[in-house]
Amino acid sequence: MILSDTRILEEIGKGTIKIEPYNRECLGSNSYDVHLGKHLARYVNKELDAKAHNTIEHFDIPEEGIVLYPHEFYLGVTQEYTETHVHVPFLEGKSSTGRLGIDIHATAGKGDVGFCGNWTLEISVKQPVRVYAGMPIGQLIYFPVDGEIAVKYNEKKNAKYSGQISKPVESMMWKNKF
Repeated sequence: MILSDTRILEEIGKGTIKIEPYNRECLGSNSYDVHLGKHLARYVNKELDAKAHNTIEHFDIPEEGIVLYPHEFYLGVTQEYTETHVHVPFLEGKSSTGRLGIDIHATAGKGDVGFCGNWTLEISVKQPVRVYAGMPIGQLIYFPVDGEIAVKYNEKKNAKYSGQISKPVESMMWKNKF
């Protein structure tokens, strides 16, 4: 079951869902539109190592936009900072974004109960496409949880992405034991 617009508004009123900045026009029937932030990043090395800390370089999207290219992998970030305290948030691309050939996440579309931060986007494109800071890029949908949560994501000692703010965050896979 996905939360409706009315229910999302109720949860925002209760403080169990937080979206900043919030704009009522971005609330859909059962989702909330999020926008591309001005910061992007790329990995410095073309070959990545899952057991190593892979360095990224940050850069900003200029006012005239920036062209993204196929066979390149970009990390982006949502303009919106979100908190979700009792629901499971999912981030999906907007249909208009998909029709431009833009994928906004590789596999990381689900958040956890207790996630607080800006969403890092794993962006790839099918053909060259110019993107702009502030353009609608995706939508959040919220699912209720069945049962009690023992430890929320933001309370976990090993939560690698808790509190990420404003800039894309690289993979923290290297912090796992394997």
